[in-house]
Amino acid sequence: MRLFKTIFKTGIRTEPLPAPTADIERLGRRLEATIRARFAGSLAIREVDAGSCNGCELEIHATNNCYYDLERFGCHFVASPRHADMLLVTGPVSVNMKTALEMTYAAVPEPRLVVAVGDCAADCGVFGRDNYAIAGSVADIIPVDVMVRGCPPTPADIIHGILAAIEGPPSGGADQPQNG
Repeated sequence: MRLFKTIFKTGIRTEPLPAPTADIERLGRRLEATIRARFAGSLAIREVDAGSCNGCELEIHATNNCYYDLERFGCHFVASPRHADMLLVTGPVSVNMKTALEMTYAAVPEPRLVVAVGDCAADCGVFGRDNYAIAGSVADIIPVDVMVRGCPPTPADIIHGILAAIEGPPSGGADQPQNG
């Protein structure tokens, strides 16, 4: 009971949530329009952590918070790669995750899109390619459509990367990955 009295006496101590910026809204509307045109209104995303430090995962989770709210634009995360249109892959691919990543990629129906998120996914980052536990970057293991650079990239960068992937032709892997 003492705790409740303290809570009521203290009152609300949080800052009001800022309104999303005009840039986020424009980016979201463009994303929503592209998803409506190319994916019948809904883009299913499967996130795969191939061996990261979890910094990029925190930023991916932030894309679903109340500020960015990626789901309102037609994107949602799915538990099964069989239901996914796109893979978001983070981290360098560890030796133990190489087969799992290949199997996940194979389970995604065609035309599949892959966005490599973060510097580690792009070039193994701080983990380094010469590490005995690293199989390579994401592009060394599966075809990548877009690479989003950053350590970690911001949620806006990740959304830009998703948009770049769905605006481009679904090729199952581009020769020259784009920066988000």
